[in-house]
Order: sequence, then structure tokens, then C-alpha cells
Amino acid sequence: MSNDLHGYHGRYLRINLTERSTQAIPIPPQILRRYIGGVGLGTWLLLRESHPNQDPLGPSAPLIFAFSPLVGSPLTTSAKFAVVAKSPLTNRINDSLSSSHFAIAGKKTGYDAIVLVGRAEQLTTVLIDSNGVQLESVPELEQQSLPRSQDKLRHRFGSGWRFAAIGPAGENLVRYATISNDGRHAGRGGLGAVMGSKLVKAIGVRGDQLASWADPQALVRISRDLSRRSLGPATAKYRELGTVGNLLTFNRLGTLPTRNFQSGEFAEAEQLAPETMNETRWKTQASCAACTIGCEHIYRTSLDDESDASVRMEYENLFALGPLCGISDPDVVLQASRLCDQYGLDTISTGGTIAFAMECAEKGLWEHADLRFGNGTALLTAIHEIGRQAGIGQLLGLGTRAMAEQIGPEAIEFAPHVKGLEIPGYEPRALQTMALGFAVGTRGADHNRSGAYQVDFSTQVDRLNIGPEAVQPAIHTEDEAAILDSLILCKFLRGVFEDRFAELAELLSPITGWDMTATELSQTARRIIHAKKLYNIRQGWTPDEDTLPPRFLTEKLPNGASAGANLSKGRLQDLIKCYNQSRGWTDDGWLTTPLQQAIEADLGVNSAS
Repeated sequence: MSNDLHGYHGRYLRINLTERSTQAIPIPPQILRRYIGGVGLGTWLLLRESHPNQDPLGPSAPLIFAFSPLVGSPLTTSAKFAVVAKSPLTNRINDSLSSSHFAIAGKKTGYDAIVLVGRAEQLTTVLIDSNGVQLESVPELEQQSLPRSQDKLRHRFGSGWRFAAIGPAGENLVRYATISNDGRHAGRGGLGAVMGSKLVKAIGVRGDQLASWADPQALVRISRDLSRRSLGPATAKYRELGTVGNLLTFNRLGTLPTRNFQSGEFAEAEQLAPETMNETRWKTQASCAACTIGCEHIYRTSLDDESDASVRMEYENLFALGPLCGISDPDVVLQASRLCDQYGLDTISTGGTIAFAMECAEKGLWEHADLRFGNGTALLTAIHEIGRQAGIGQLLGLGTRAMAEQIGPEAIEFAPHVKGLEIPGYEPRALQTMALGFAVGTRGADHNRSGAYQVDFSTQVDRLNIGPEAVQPAIHTEDEAAILDSLILCKFLRGVFEDRFAELAELLSPITGWDMTATELSQTARRIIHAKKLYNIRQGWTPDEDTLPPRFLTEKLPNGASAGANLSKGRLQDLIKCYNQSRGWTDDGWLTTPLQQAIEADLGVNSAS
């Protein structure tokens, strides 16, 4: 590591599981400044380590764990890491974030990122510390649930290790399996299946190598100020109700996806609301590692054999396993979420695929008598079968897009996904700036990589009938997300910053010593998004992928606050063209030659320099 490099170790660890070999590879300082860390650095590494049209479940496909300069600092919400790979669900770039002590311990191994390639000979745990890498066979963990696996890993290897692991869904290559750590998940896009394809059950990290800070005293002052602001009104709703507090608001506005997006309102929403559940069942709160906000709301479910069974509930879990499937029983929704945690399944894609299957069954397109909206028993059975890859789970485990292609053209018309990624809990017809964000997103339909719903809920646009005025604000939220995901900081902090790029640049200064401006950080955000686009192009992206399913372009919402809302195909295409022009891409979304050459120049940097 360079003596004047602060906040970083200046190298990544490449582990070849097939050859059982390791290599520490330098990362040039200019690349660290140009891509920061987290998702940005992970995208740069993915481009360097991949070849075109790669099989996401093939041995050569890289799986990348990327840290950031902020990890290990006293800045609140900074204990995060990114996992980046090609998604087996979408065949496009997938980057997912998770919070926990795994991030802190991982960076203490002395690396800014860990890259896995190849495939182990048998189910393996990879152990990484300051002394090197060990590959340990763990046949006793085969098909073990995530909680049981974590317990057995700690018992065998010791409590000093921090683990990121997969459950049975990852081992069984379910296309939306997660990677989990300390009860948190790198959830979307099937990263757990990528890990399972490498026969890696878990990665354990521990270490004692600390990155230096450029100005420790200034960092302490900034950290104290940020912690103070994080406890203010901008984050109050997350502390008081958590993200589930959005449920009734979205229902009132007609933006709550219900019964596979056939409606924007759920009549029984009150039964699932946190205001109701808080009065009827045991609940506690918790925080992620190094976080002052405390947004985790944990409820007990009474449908489990274990008397102390509890589950962390968030809006996306609640929406996808509740209203989207027509389920109003909170115990069923809580138990469904807990099963997803045990198997290692993304709750959005699980609920989305099952809801789609329910509509297919009700329309007679797919024979399954019990799979109907509102049938809680069928929901729980389906989750078990997905996780185990048994019965109907073998088809459901492929995700909505692949399932629709097997059922036929009529099913494709109402299959809710973008680029293969199931749509999260925002009705696109009633939140049309968000619809644009879904359509153009490099990861697919994604509320975390595009915060365009913020624009819809503001006074800047008419959310039921947007025009070109929505494009620049949508781009701005996408740029902000790219930087927050690269630093990495929790997006719940957005509201505490008045001038986000300027204040985020100030956070970097005492850590790295860089005199970075808001303009440079904004340019970095766009560079990261260009790099994601280049990766997708190399993996076969075409412009017709940037769209929404036919349902959202032909069917109007039936009732309530958003009744009659729709978004025509022609108007969406006009908005996408405007978006591409504003990004500096061609009208149909290809990178221009200068932009592509600039990213390729970054990839060609001599790593030894």
C-alpha cells in the first residue's frame, strides 16, 4: 500500500477456487478516486474480470465483494459492502448492498475487494484473514437453513469470524437467491445462486489491518455532526415505524401494487399496517452495525413452532408477500418473510413470481388449483417448494420472465418485470417518473438504484401524467444513488443533506485527503452509470429491453386515487429518448464512442502503476 493512500488498502484479493490459488492485485490510486468503492469499484472490477456474453453461473464468472473508503470509519451507516456479479435472473449487471460487521471485518483483511472465480470441488467455506486464505470443506452444511448454517459456522470456526452465507435456495441455484449475513441480505438478482454455482456455502472474514485516515480529528468532528443530524426529523419515520410505515400512505394514494399489479389499492391494507401490528403483537427494534438510525422493526409471528420466532419486516417484504399476493393475514406474511430468510430468497422476487403464478392459475393458463390470490397456505407451500426446488418450485425458481416464456404469449402480457427483475412496491402507472427509472435501470426494475419516486411525491411533476420535465430530476436521483452506493452510506440519510454532492464530498476529505468538489463527485456518479451501461452492452443489451411490460402500457388502473392512470408506449419511448439524450448517449441508449473509450481507458490502466 502506498504510504499516502488513505481510506484504502490499494489492492484486491482474487481467489481462483478451481486452482485453489490467490493473488493480491494492486488497484491504481486514480481508479479508486474515479470509482470510489462499493458499487463503483465493483463495476470496474466486474468489467475487468468478465468476458462478453458470460454465463453467470459458469466457473469463470466473477463474484465480487467490494468495500469502500468509509468502511471502518466512525461515520454512521458506513458499515456496508457491495456484492457485484452478472445476474442469473436478468443476465445483466447486478449490484446489491448489505450492512453488517462483515463489511468491517472484510476490510480489515487488508483488501478493498474480494473476487471469487472458478468452482470448488465440493461445498466449501472460504476463510480470509490477514494471514491468508483457507478453503474448508463443509459437507455438514449442505441444504442447511441460513440461521442453522451461521450457528454451525461460528461453532466450528470460532466467534471471531464474520460470515456471509447462502441458504438452500442458493445451493439449489434459485435465480433470486440471496447472500446473507447477520440477518441482512444482499438480496436482489440472484447473487446467492452465483455463489452456489461456485460451491461456496460461506465466506468468513477477520483481520487486523486498518486503513489510515488523512485527518482523524476532522473525521471525528464530522462523524459526530452526522450522527447528531441522523437523529433528527429527516429520519424520524424510519425510527418510529420503519419502512413499513409507507404501506397505508401508498394505499391511500393508489400506488400500492395489489394482486399482481391488477390494482393500486388493497382493501385489507389496514390489517397489515404497522400501526395495527404494533398494538397486537410483540415487537422490538434494532440497528445495523455502526448505525444510529435504528430502522429495523422486528415482529414475532405466531405461526411457527418456535415460541421466540421473529422476523425483520420492511415495506418490500410486506407488499410483496401481502397485497401483491392478496394476503391480508399478518401472521402469514410474517411467516412467509421468515421462510425467505431461512431459505435465502429475495422477498420481492419471491412474492412477485408467486403473485404472477396466482394470476396465471386464476386465468386458467397454468394448472394449479390451490394457487389463488389470498390463499396463505398456498403461498407458504410455494416458498418451501421454491427453496427446496421441488414440485412447482422448479418453475417458480426461474423467476417471472422465464416462467412467462414457458407458459406462453398471453402470460407474457401481464408478467411484471423489467429485464427479468421483478418490479418492487411502486405502481408504475401512478408513479410515472418511477416508471421511467424502472425502464432504463441497468439492474432492471429497481427502487434503490433510481429514487425517482421522490420526484413523483414532490411538486415538480404530475405523477399521473409526466412529461420531459421529469427526466432531469429522475437522472439526479439515479446519480445520487450511484454515489451513495459507492461510498457506501445508507440512503435513509439523504434527507439530512441539503447539498448532497457537496456534503458527501466533504465526508471523503478527512478520510482520503482528497480535495474533491461537488462537480467532481457528480461526474464520478455519471462515470459509474456509464460503466454499468458498458457492462450490459458487452453482455448483449439491446434498446428494446428499456421498457415496461405491456400491462402498464395498455391497461388503466381500475379504481381509487389513481383510477384511469396509464402510461402509453409512445409516451414512455419519448421519455426514454429524452433520458438517453440527457445522459449523453445515443437516442436509443447506446454509449457514444467517446464515453465508451473513456471507460475502456480506465479498464486498461496498468494495475501495477
